[in-house]
Amino acid sequence: MAAGLGVLAPSSAAAGRRVHPGDSIQDAVDYARPGDTITVMPGTYYENVLITKRLTLRGFGARTVIKPPVTAVTPVAPVTPPASGAAAPAAPGAAQAPAAKPAANPAAKPATSGTSDRALACSQADTGICVMGTAEQPVVDVDIHSLTVSGFKRNGIWASYTDRLSVQRVISERNGTWGIAQERSTRGLFRDNTARDNAESGLFIANTVDREGGATDTLGAVVRRNTLTGNRIGVTVRRVRNLSVYGNNLTGNCGGIFVVGDEGEPGAGDMTIRNNRIHENNKFCKGNSRLPDIQGVGIVLTGAEETVIRSNDIRGNVGASPLSGGILLFKSFVGATNTDNVIRDNVVRDNKPADLANQGTGTGNQFVNNRCASSVPAGMC
Repeated sequence: MAAGLGVLAPSSAAAGRRVHPGDSIQDAVDYARPGDTITVMPGTYYENVLITKRLTLRGFGARTVIKPPVTAVTPVAPVTPPASGAAAPAAPGAAQAPAAKPAANPAAKPATSGTSDRALACSQADTGICVMGTAEQPVVDVDIHSLTVSGFKRNGIWASYTDRLSVQRVISERNGTWGIAQERSTRGLFRDNTARDNAESGLFIANTVDREGGATDTLGAVVRRNTLTGNRIGVTVRRVRNLSVYGNNLTGNCGGIFVVGDEGEPGAGDMTIRNNRIHENNKFCKGNSRLPDIQGVGIVLTGAEETVIRSNDIRGNVGASPLSGGILLFKSFVGATNTDNVIRDNVVRDNKPADLANQGTGTGNQFVNNRCASSVPAGMC
């Protein structure tokens, strides 16, 4: 009977639910208990999804696609959740989808008070999947796995106030800002994803996006084995510390990897960037108020400290931007210097105007045992 209702029988570890085309993913999320697994079957789903509790959202890769709602979202007052066991209201932005099939578990809880406000904010932000905690209560152990998020005006996946968020084997493409983005969060894992043709960064990790401030400690976030192509920037890590970016493939972006700090305290850095393949990121992107034109950029550090860049393969990044080249320590627009960074054991070839460049007045930066042909100033190869 449970299978006929589209609901997997619960295991001893966690209950499971299946969502089929025509069902609402948001309804399944709202009624899920913490720790549940929601399996989204192959098909296309036109909605925004908000997650505020511990759960797993799993699909079938390129066959499970989440796209923007067909109809525009009209702001409405938050809806009071129904009593336990009643049908949940459709999530904002998903009203055009048929009602979800009834859950087999009558004890399942609907969305809590306050979730409607955040769901509305997520849908109005034109983001595909939002994972939203609070400063007082971060959302912990959310796993988003094997889904495609495509064509949203803002972001494919956006996370704020999370701990141990895991995003794996996700395709995030053709979104208007970031492919996969996280702020105010710790211990995130971003692995084996594809972020392509997004207007800004394919992967973006920051302290906060709505105000200035010193770098925050990610407590060991990991960006690993992702494929990033056709974006403005492949990976941006901004005003954060203590993370690793390794084993990624970046090609065809305007820029590969950006580490961005400012004059805030503590400074950005204390991270490792290693074993990445960063080839021919020669797409041209027009500059804005924060950055000049971007083209032909391998790795850029601006206002970073105590960062290790090692064992990367960086080739054929060519452009005429002030940021162009293989590995560049760039003078910060806000006066922050690059200090005590180590660039070693990289293969940096055929990048122009130079394979290695050290600009600005920072101190303690080391260039050791890199295989390269040109540097500014000369003598670093």
